[in-house]
Formats: sequence, C-alpha cells, structure tokens
Amino acid sequence: MSLYLELINKLDNLKIPYEIVSHEPALTTKQADSFIEGIEGVRTKTLFLTNKKKTAFYLVVMDDQKRLNLDHFKKIINENRIKLASEQLIFKKMSLEPGIVSPFGLLFNPTHDIKVYFDQEILSEEKMSFHPNTNDKTIFIATNDLLAFIKHLDYFIHVVDL
Repeated sequence: MSLYLELINKLDNLKIPYEIVSHEPALTTKQADSFIEGIEGVRTKTLFLTNKKKTAFYLVVMDDQKRLNLDHFKKIINENRIKLASEQLIFKKMSLEPGIVSPFGLLFNPTHDIKVYFDQEILSEEKMSFHPNTNDKTIFIATNDLLAFIKHLDYFIHVVDL
C-alpha cells in the first residue's frame, strides 16, 4: 500500500475530515500554491533538521512564506549545529523524499525519535495544507484535527515563536 493510502486509511479510521486536491507533481511550494489558489488554508512548509551527529531530529512546520532563522531555532532547541537532513536520512526516518516532508511522515517514523515544532503564528489558522506523502496531491486539514492526529501518534508538539 502506498504511503498516501496508508495516511488516508489512518485519517479515515480516526474519523478526521480532510479535503484532497489532485494536481500535477509539485516540486516547490510556489508551484504547489499555484495548483490550490482560492482554497482557504495556510500554506505550510515542513523542514526536517538534524544535529551535526545525527542523533537528534526536528520537524519544523511553518508558513511557507517565512524563512527559518537557524540561529534562533538553535537557541530554542539548545543545539550548537543543525542542518537540513539528507535525502537518505529523510527516507530512513519517515520513508519520504525531499519535497514531500510533512507531519504525516511521522506515521512512518519507526524509532519515534523526531521532535515536532510548530510556529505559533500558524496555529491560529483554521486550516493547513500539506503534501499527503505524495507531491501530486495537496491535503487540507483543520489545524485542530492535524494536532489531534500528531498527538494520536504519541508525539509532543512544541509551539515556538519562529
């Protein structure tokens, strides 16, 4: 079963509503946004970061128009050096490829060792949008339902000011 279908089955089993928009594969957030114009919901980007030793892993969710200040985030998490995770590490930790990383990849984190961070700025939004483990669709989900999904997977959500 595809990662997309596993996600949809999980959401359906949890009775979490969502809206799916199918489109041609999107390789950037700008391109993805062009496919979903007019649909309400904050456009997000999700970054998967690791420390230098690759012993700590961070999933950061924020507005796709915002840039992550790495120095500021390092202070928040008390790390000296962090960087974007490699393609191999993303696949190892969430079975995903770069460009489709989202909180839904937590469903496939066998070691359950990723810390989840949300920018507080987007939590006031009613809905959020992500790639649902594939880049040829966009999922819209209520913010409260997304947070419930992540908590159901037994992850703690850190709300921070990015």
